[in-house]
Amino acid sequence: MMAEKTLFSPVSQLEGVGLQREQALNELGIYTIEDLLYYFPFRYEDLRPQNMTDLVDQQKVTLEGKIASEPIIARYGRKKNRINFRLLTEQESVMVTFFNQPWLKKQLVIDQKIAVYGKWDARRRSLTGMKLLPFLSSESGEIDPIYPANQHIRQGTIKKLVIQAFEAYRDQIETIIPAALIKKYRLVNRQTMVHDLHFPENLKVAKAARRTATFEEFFLFQMELQVLKKRDQTENGTIINYHVDKLKAFIAGLPYELTDAQKRVVNEICADLKRPIRMNRLLQGDVGSGKTIVAAVAMYAAITAGYQTALMAPTEILAEQHANNLTKIFAGTDVNIGLLTGASGSKSKQRRALLDGIADGQINLVIGTHALIQDDVVFSNLGLVIIDEQHRFGVKQRETLRKKGPKVDVLAMTATPIPRTLAITAYGEMDVSIIDQMPNGRKPVRTSWVKSSDVGGMLTFVKKQFAAGHQAFVVTPLIEESESLDLKNAMALYEQLKSEFAPDYQVGLLHGRMKPEEKDQIMTDFKANRYQLLVSTTVIEVGVDVPNVTVMIIYDADRFGLAQLHQLRGRVGRGKDQAYCILVADPKNETGIKRMKIMTQSNDGFKISEADLQLRGSGDVFGSKQSGIPEFRIGDPVVDIGALQTAQLEANKIVQQADWHTKPDFKPLSRYLDMMMQKNANFD
Repeated sequence: MMAEKTLFSPVSQLEGVGLQREQALNELGIYTIEDLLYYFPFRYEDLRPQNMTDLVDQQKVTLEGKIASEPIIARYGRKKNRINFRLLTEQESVMVTFFNQPWLKKQLVIDQKIAVYGKWDARRRSLTGMKLLPFLSSESGEIDPIYPANQHIRQGTIKKLVIQAFEAYRDQIETIIPAALIKKYRLVNRQTMVHDLHFPENLKVAKAARRTATFEEFFLFQMELQVLKKRDQTENGTIINYHVDKLKAFIAGLPYELTDAQKRVVNEICADLKRPIRMNRLLQGDVGSGKTIVAAVAMYAAITAGYQTALMAPTEILAEQHANNLTKIFAGTDVNIGLLTGASGSKSKQRRALLDGIADGQINLVIGTHALIQDDVVFSNLGLVIIDEQHRFGVKQRETLRKKGPKVDVLAMTATPIPRTLAITAYGEMDVSIIDQMPNGRKPVRTSWVKSSDVGGMLTFVKKQFAAGHQAFVVTPLIEESESLDLKNAMALYEQLKSEFAPDYQVGLLHGRMKPEEKDQIMTDFKANRYQLLVSTTVIEVGVDVPNVTVMIIYDADRFGLAQLHQLRGRVGRGKDQAYCILVADPKNETGIKRMKIMTQSNDGFKISEADLQLRGSGDVFGSKQSGIPEFRIGDPVVDIGALQTAQLEANKIVQQADWHTKPDFKPLSRYLDMMMQKNANFD
């Protein structure tokens, strides 16, 4: 018995799709009939003839007319040629040139009526031909879809397969968005949407279809997130009944009062700890806003209830720094801290003792890198996990740590302020707490931009800072993702600055290829002011805390994204003295100039991250796919932020309804989501 052909049948069901063509389609992400029907054009060429009086220079246009001169082929260069002829339109005679298409000569006959699609040159009154079209045919009035293609499959093949698939499967295209939302937001049904994106009568129709497709894509994604969030909330969690009086005494004993924003966030987290559902909260805060102390309060609360806590950091330097800071914060309490990183040998006695202490519960706060998720790390009673700079860990790494206990609460932290756009997409299933206030007395870092030809004055300024007892960072960029080039760049600058400041001041060097013990020694010496200046690669980007450093110099600053520049700037200004950030850059383009201006005008990390998103797009802000930020086929979360927010709102309303998936209006949506969530590994 033959299997039923559905939208989810393999694309090989189509006529003309053999093994080789199927593999070419797979490379484009097309595996099923639905994948093909949802492989929408990224732009359209308007092939409708235009009037000469309406033409704009360098615009792509279609002109109709009569061939008025004999086509002539001219050869130039190696294997290059062009064919020229005159086209007599109703208004004037236009020179038309096709490059490297000599076979067209046979199709071009004097007095023949044709249409030519190409690029208009207003000064020369000429057209560079791109397509030859029949005169006054149905094709000359087309809106021609342009699809992303590759070297193994052509545009024309994709178009033919789309036509075949739509004609054969159109009746199976079921509208998923509930009817009430289609009416509310003036959307079109799904079959119309697919038709009008592939075969639009005009650009207005294509735009309306794309608007629906954008909303549908965001809506389905948000439904998945909200279903996941609801599932987490309905799962039994751990009720952490912390000792209120002990927690109040701990907060009162801190050397400073928490800001109002910190108090608000502490209350949100503590309320989560006492709820019988698993906490899944993201703590956002700008550089220096005081996230670590909020995390410390949360960890202490869990420990007073008899639970262990774990803090996972992305680098050994940051993990060690957390351990040092939290040791001071928890001095005099019954918190017993263990530090677990990759630096300690897997079979060392020290590590074995540490693992034993974690397993029997004597160590109730474990700080570490990804070493925490190794199989031999077994907790006695893990209740709370804190993940610092969580976007630097993969989804599986975060989930593995969470599974180290039966019903673990999770608090993720990030010092990279996340624009609302990305918070909705990357962290839509999480509750979000924001520290939007800096500690009292913290002076904003003064930022300036100098060109490389003007560094003399900068170095004089740095010497004055050294004379006053302060220190400075100098950061060089990672060039073309090459550690060897990065090292060479840092080394050259190190030698140059060492010579500049000798013999009065000492210069150190820190880079990613050093052994952990070397890095530790250099940082220890720097903190002790044995080096006044430290030349570093971006290994110091996150978390390095030396209050005596008042100057951050970033060379080739235009090579960095805004968010990274802001992170680097956050390494200074951590003491009571005024701090400075100096950007050394000779930007070659408008984007680089904009980055420098934005950095000198704002210290607000959230504003800067929004600007970074606008300049670079969501794919580059976090860099790796491990960040969990989805790639949308149709919608752009930056450009279409309104649709994204609306989709989240409507998805949340639906999921909050009891037994929503059994209601008739939502049955197509429920069926589709069940199928999608089975396919999606992230929702296993």
